[in-house]
Amino acid sequence: MTEVHCNYREVQAVLADCLEEVELVLSGKGLKDFIEGLELLCMMGRGAEPVLVYMEEAAEIARHTSEKMVYPAARTAYQISRSPNAQAIVPFLQSLAEIARRLEEPKLLQGYLDIVLEMVERTSISIHGSHATMASPGLIPFLEKAPVLLGELTIGGLKRWMDYGIAQHSHHPDHLAEFFSLESADSRAVMQRERHGTLLVDMERRLDLFELALWKIDASIYPYSRMLDERSDPRPYYDDQGIFLPDVYDDLDNGISGMDQYRAALAHMAGHRRWTAPVFADNRSPMQRIAIETFEDSRIEYLLMQEYPGLRRIFQALHPVPVEDECNDAEEACVRHRLTMLSRAILDPAHGYQNPVILDFVQQFFAVMEQGETTTMDMETLGIQFMARTRLQSDALPNVWFKDTEISYRDDNRNLWQFYELDDDEDFHVEPTELEEAEPDDTLPPRHYPEWDYTSQTYRPDWASVYETLHPSKDAAYIDGLLRKHDRLAKQIKRMLDLLKPQNYQRIRYQEEGTELDLDIAIRSLIDYKTGHDPDPRINISHKHNDRNIAVTILLDLSESLAQPVGNTGQTLLELEQEAVSLLAWAIEQLGDNFSIAGFHSNTRHEVRYYHIKGFSERWNLDVKSRLAAMGAGYSTRMGAAMRHAAHYLEHQKSDKKLLLVITDGEPSDIDVRDEKHLIEDSRMAVRELDQLGIYSYCINLDPKADEYVADIFGNQYSIIDKLESLPEKLPKLFLALTK
Repeated sequence: MTEVHCNYREVQAVLADCLEEVELVLSGKGLKDFIEGLELLCMMGRGAEPVLVYMEEAAEIARHTSEKMVYPAARTAYQISRSPNAQAIVPFLQSLAEIARRLEEPKLLQGYLDIVLEMVERTSISIHGSHATMASPGLIPFLEKAPVLLGELTIGGLKRWMDYGIAQHSHHPDHLAEFFSLESADSRAVMQRERHGTLLVDMERRLDLFELALWKIDASIYPYSRMLDERSDPRPYYDDQGIFLPDVYDDLDNGISGMDQYRAALAHMAGHRRWTAPVFADNRSPMQRIAIETFEDSRIEYLLMQEYPGLRRIFQALHPVPVEDECNDAEEACVRHRLTMLSRAILDPAHGYQNPVILDFVQQFFAVMEQGETTTMDMETLGIQFMARTRLQSDALPNVWFKDTEISYRDDNRNLWQFYELDDDEDFHVEPTELEEAEPDDTLPPRHYPEWDYTSQTYRPDWASVYETLHPSKDAAYIDGLLRKHDRLAKQIKRMLDLLKPQNYQRIRYQEEGTELDLDIAIRSLIDYKTGHDPDPRINISHKHNDRNIAVTILLDLSESLAQPVGNTGQTLLELEQEAVSLLAWAIEQLGDNFSIAGFHSNTRHEVRYYHIKGFSERWNLDVKSRLAAMGAGYSTRMGAAMRHAAHYLEHQKSDKKLLLVITDGEPSDIDVRDEKHLIEDSRMAVRELDQLGIYSYCINLDPKADEYVADIFGNQYSIIDKLESLPEKLPKLFLALTK
């Protein structure tokens, strides 16, 4: 029998029978996790009863969710034991099998475990100091009612119900107990308020029959909570494990029930499984990909409605109806608005839109579909052509128009795309016809970088996608004008440069081997030889380079916040940064240091843009100045990914010293990250990674509040410039001091 370390006689008496039972359900790994959980509960010293309950319930938890949840259940019980709530351990374990039967999906059960621990933390009572000293009066009632609650609520609804109870009654223990035992009127009222909608768990059997009868698909259906899902875009999806649908859909005012929404989502994914063939995503910009997805979704629905015309009523009722001309393309990015109008026009013959380009592409779509056999590649061509014809400069604005653009029943299209997976020494190759269709700035495939998750102390592999491109250009005379504006400052810097600039060669005397003879030493050695003394053999001179031998990358944060005005100067922060970087680049060029300039901003982890402004092999010339003149501000600041990409180029420079100079005006952030600390910790880890590569990172921060976070990232390797108007003066001098 497998050895189990547990000294309770009651446990040892039933252990053999228990192991025999769980071995029928668990794999070898699952059995190991079960035993570790059992030993953990024995170790917590709360008697045999919690261990016996765990042994009884573990197999049921595995049957209804996954064996991966067996150990987390024990770990949660152990964490409860570390609080004053030890009496709640047995009720928690006794109800867990029923909870697992109700939730079915491991992620949802993990969400429930997180809610329990949050309940422990937020409702335990502290009498003295900050540590809880009394048990939560609402925890045991909550655990006893949880199976009933999850029969009526989604996991998200349960979380909102709990939050309300704690917010309203945490100051009164008796009221807290009444609320969580469903005895108070407001408790039942809030539960009824959260109860709305159709639960997937109640419809699962009918949906299984629906997909099997209509689509000949026998795939498992799993629920997920849109509230707890970690994805930034929690739409339905399918993969090798099965089909994933929201755990609840609300009935809509237009007569569409939750069941109709499940039917629409399931039919749409069934259509993709039947008719969609993956296409390569690497050479498609994010905007092109959205357009291709829109055309492909419309093709799938067209084919579905040909086979089952009754689906048109549901699709039209669920598809939003964007108002033409409601999005102001001078102030907002309207690309989603245009594409949703196009999708609506394809779906609804009575759409009423007048936009000639949209009407033209609707006609092109139907012309392709009426030819008979169509493919995803046909939609790819239409999507690229649509973006090429309609793309506006304002599409890059950070203020994206989202109103009436979310089509909730469509999946996230993860199966539409495939990516090139190359070894480092393989060449990337795309057929010429594809490159001709692609936009010039988006022909390079993305480079994927990991991102550090400080909560789990692990990397998220291939998490951030960095797209690199050459920065657009404007008139280089603008930069020359900035340099003339600071001509007086440039003369001061020039005097500093003359003191720092090294000579090309340094003579080294007293060498046995060298490039030339040292006549003074040679004559003295000859005299010694003639007079019978031992001559000095070090009669040569050698030379060595005395260059600074530094490689520098200036990494510019080009996020939207740079567009803000600076005091009463009449300038934006971006314009001041252009002046400062122009002077700095001129100074570095005078010193002869090897340097590059790049900028970055991000729009979620899927689109980190990295712009090459000056390469290491380029001189400070008109081409570089024209790119610097075109600098713009937009989107967010995913700093860690940009730093790793800059290091990718910097580490290959053959220099004794390598410096990454980051110029930013705020803390790392992005719209798909809610935890403010996450990207700060990832950037801190990026600094460590660069240090291991021999690259010194230094931050010039223009945020007066930077003291709150910049030291967490860069340690003591930073400077804060509070007086922003002085940036053009301070930046070159700070660089010279750094590299002196």
